[in-house]
Amino acid sequence: IPEGEDVLPESDKCVAISTRSSVREMIAPGLYAILAPLFVGFMVGPRCLMGMLCGSIGSGCMVAIMMSNAGGAWDNGKKLCEKLNIKKTAQGKACIVGDTVGDPFKDTSGPALNILMKLMAILSLVFADYFWSINEGRGLFNVAVAVSRRV
Repeated sequence: IPEGEDVLPESDKCVAISTRSSVREMIAPGLYAILAPLFVGFMVGPRCLMGMLCGSIGSGCMVAIMMSNAGGAWDNGKKLCEKLNIKKTAQGKACIVGDTVGDPFKDTSGPALNILMKLMAILSLVFADYFWSINEGRGLFNVAVAVSRRV
């Protein structure tokens, strides 16, 4: 850029655009985490909700552990490239790309799943009494009748 045409960056606007976009992108997953336990608890009942929570906690834990470990591995790969002084090679460039993906995996995505699991469990616990009061715990669809008669 020629010196006469040099301008100051407007970093505040860039941060505002990124923040607005990221908040807009998180509306759907947040609503899913809130509405899924409520829908299952009211419609099918607390027994089905318990199964859904067990599945979401089990799979969420596995994914969170995988993300934390993979992010740490990518971060350590970049450190190894720096130690071996191969940053300018194709392998070094691949390590930088891996570090770009690894840092969010390790620092944000894995721990965020913990918050998601807690939100679903606490929401289910708060509404548990209401779920049990609908058709004696069978939900609006009255699905658990066959199961409860066998027990």
